[in-house]
Amino acid sequence: MGWIQRLNEGLTRTRSAVRGSIDKLLGRTADPALLEELENALVLSDLGAPVVKRSMDQLKQGLLGTDASQSFTVQTVLKQTLLQALIPATGPTLEDLIAKGSKPFVILAVGVNGVGKTTTLAKIAQRLVHGGFKPLLVAGDTFRAAAIDQLKIWAERIGAEFVCHRHGADPAAVAFDGLLAAKARKADVVLIDTAGRLHTKSNLMDELRKISRVLKQGMPEAPQEVLLVIDATVGQNALAQARQFHQAVGVTGLVLTKLDGTARGGIVVAIADELKLPVRLIGVGESAEDLQDFRPEPFVDALIGTPV
Repeated sequence: MGWIQRLNEGLTRTRSAVRGSIDKLLGRTADPALLEELENALVLSDLGAPVVKRSMDQLKQGLLGTDASQSFTVQTVLKQTLLQALIPATGPTLEDLIAKGSKPFVILAVGVNGVGKTTTLAKIAQRLVHGGFKPLLVAGDTFRAAAIDQLKIWAERIGAEFVCHRHGADPAAVAFDGLLAAKARKADVVLIDTAGRLHTKSNLMDELRKISRVLKQGMPEAPQEVLLVIDATVGQNALAQARQFHQAVGVTGLVLTKLDGTARGGIVVAIADELKLPVRLIGVGESAEDLQDFRPEPFVDALIGTPV
């Protein structure tokens, strides 16, 4: 199955609600009730209030005095509006950043509990190995012994270097040792896992700031990428998480996982529109191949359906 097909299947739940409302406009005058139904569908897909308002304003202006006998009239306007909102989400791939950045290139992965952070980091390492890079995985989640074991198994499976401390060790110390090990072993990339933490807990956010400070002692420009991993199924709560983590540690890129299990796939648009952060990767399944570079146009087509 190709990536576009995976993306389309993954966003089926989000698309079905929006398309249902679009299809009701076919062959009928675009009356206020039908437009309100479409607006509600867009809101429920978690596109975010500002994006929905801009979309509906443009739709109402474009459909004024006409009938919506062809679905592409609505879809085309929606597509243009959503692509405009996603402009800030476009950016270089991780591979491009690494190739152009100083070595070792340090990626610090952050996020709340249960978003799939450890697995996502391992999948990124696997991609890098296939791309000819030499990654080093650092088990900075010292609160969960299972996370250390999980990352070690991944490292052995994909042939990546690995650094860990005992369960309960200081995460900043683990990160620092990982950076030193990367220099000694001539690794291209350091991928540092961290414990999941609620974005509302200031003491845990302070710990992330400490990790970042300690890394800078070993390499002033590190971490070159602070990657926030977000579970797309939580909708608007994902936007709240992104705000808090960005404020605390200066997020530089996003990964959105579990897009295949949600009717709220529009949250990608809402986050990009508000925070102007690049979306590096999106996940629409469990396999490593289901974690792919974010491309706005195929994403929008999968979200609302391709104009015909």
